[in-house]
Amino acid sequence: MSRAKTPDVSIRVDDLSLIRGDARVIDGLSFTLAHGETLTIMGPTGAGKSSLAAVLAGRAGGSISVAGGEAVVEGISVKRPGRALRTLTYVTGYLPQGGGSDLPARLTVSEVIAEPITSRDRRVNPRALAVRVATLLDEMQLPLGAAPKYPYELSAGMRQRVAMARALVLDPRLVVADDLYANLDIEVRETVLEAVRRRRASYGLSALVVTNDPDAARELDSDVLVLRAGHTVAYGADAGTMVWTPDEANDHRSVVR
Repeated sequence: MSRAKTPDVSIRVDDLSLIRGDARVIDGLSFTLAHGETLTIMGPTGAGKSSLAAVLAGRAGGSISVAGGEAVVEGISVKRPGRALRTLTYVTGYLPQGGGSDLPARLTVSEVIAEPITSRDRRVNPRALAVRVATLLDEMQLPLGAAPKYPYELSAGMRQRVAMARALVLDPRLVVADDLYANLDIEVRETVLEAVRRRRASYGLSALVVTNDPDAARELDSDVLVLRAGHTVAYGADAGTMVWTPDEANDHRSVVR
């Protein structure tokens, strides 16, 4: 069975193991994320955070495969999604790591944000689409004048907000954001956070956020799952007290604040 009729949670992961090539990147991971809740994923470099996020969002392609266990996202199995994979990409907004720097270079900002809609729907009302894009630009505190520009004409922080707007354009049930705060200053970060909070309150958006910012869990009112070398080393409201310096992250040693 690839799709459940009435998923009781947004994400259910049971003893999940993932491999990339011959390397196991996630080993025996289990957790649940309820509808309308947020989970923050932390851990040092190489912990498997980005691989996990890509798989749960249905965007891993063929580079990562499920070696064992199961993960069901919004009622869809990521192990054998079949035709439901397309649905998974519609109900899950995805902000990949480096999303702001990897925007389609040949599309304007307006086209980048609108692409999830235009790729899903054969017939789109141009006026309604323009309003939708303008609304998201305003929400992300981006000028309307950015719409006809190309990504390379924007700052790194502006491109990150464009990527976030693109992730939210379909009003997803779940947003998976990898390195949510990349290139964002304090004021703009609050804008992005508020976009998540607003949707969580209005229609029960669930969010899985990958970041090593120690303030993230508090700002998002979320539990924290800490990974190291593909294994869970901490899980719960207080797990976010485990942080890493850059050198310690590279050799997988943790520090408790």
